[in-house]
Amino acid sequence: MILQNIRNIIFDLGGVIINIDYGKSIRELEKFCKSGRTIEFSQQAQSKLFDLFETGASTAEVFRQQLRETYQLEASDEEIDTAWNAMLLDIPQERIDLLLALGKHYRIFLMSNTNEIHLKRFNAMVEHSFTIPSLDSLFEKTYYSHLIGQRKPDAIVFEQILKENDLQKEETLFIDDSFQHIQSADRVGIKTLHLQPPLTINEVFRDVSV
Repeated sequence: MILQNIRNIIFDLGGVIINIDYGKSIRELEKFCKSGRTIEFSQQAQSKLFDLFETGASTAEVFRQQLRETYQLEASDEEIDTAWNAMLLDIPQERIDLLLALGKHYRIFLMSNTNEIHLKRFNAMVEHSFTIPSLDSLFEKTYYSHLIGQRKPDAIVFEQILKENDLQKEETLFIDDSFQHIQSADRVGIKTLHLQPPLTINEVFRDVSV
């Protein structure tokens, strides 16, 4: 029933396509933290320096330095990047296969709150594990927060995707694992699916003929 009258699907990335553990990155970063402070980053909320990085308002170089200054991190660029990428676990093959199949029957898009360090890692994971050139190749169009200068749950993100691709909101489904993002899309009028563990997108679409 959730796909009734749906022609377009907007996917979140982390927790929907890529398995993710936010806490793992924080634990790895805090190993370098000499101040004893808790790093303020989670699925629900985060401190300003993460917002700036996710909207492209700061570069990777600035982000690393702000981490060092804010939390008294003593770590090299490589150590910070490795710790920051630790949250990115894996992409199951069946999810890639599903997206390739869905793309033949629906207009599919990606909208991710992300950053330049993670994007580089995402594409390295794809390049080394699958026979597709990049994540972008799976979708009609991708929207990465640091490249468009906006991040979920701001309504302008959803409005931009609808407008730029001439999508009707009542024909569009948005799938995300963060409730605050689902609420925002609901207010815009897009149909939504809050994907909560153990539910996966393969289970959602298992009865769909693709």
